[in-house]
Amino acid sequence: MSGTGTRTVSVKIEGRVQGVFYRAWTKQTARSLGLDGWVRNANDGSVEAVFSGPPAKVDAMLKLCEDGPPDARVTNIDIREESGTVPKGFKVIRGDRF
Repeated sequence: MSGTGTRTVSVKIEGRVQGVFYRAWTKQTARSLGLDGWVRNANDGSVEAVFSGPPAKVDAMLKLCEDGPPDARVTNIDIREESGTVPKGFKVIRGDRF
């Protein structure tokens, strides 16, 4: 959902982000912030996610993604503003297909 009350972004998180519980951490953190969306591993070794919710909560999630879980080493985050609707809830998607 777009508008002043909701911000939706897609992100690509690069670095040492697979095999370090990044997806599980993202799911737990996004849910604790009340965000909707999903997270998955990409074939290139990055993690892709969509976050949707109040702009301040999305901003907080993006800031937290800069560090991620303790064993992660984030080197880059590419953020794109999105429009459209996101299903309620937050889930981990297996594989590289939605």
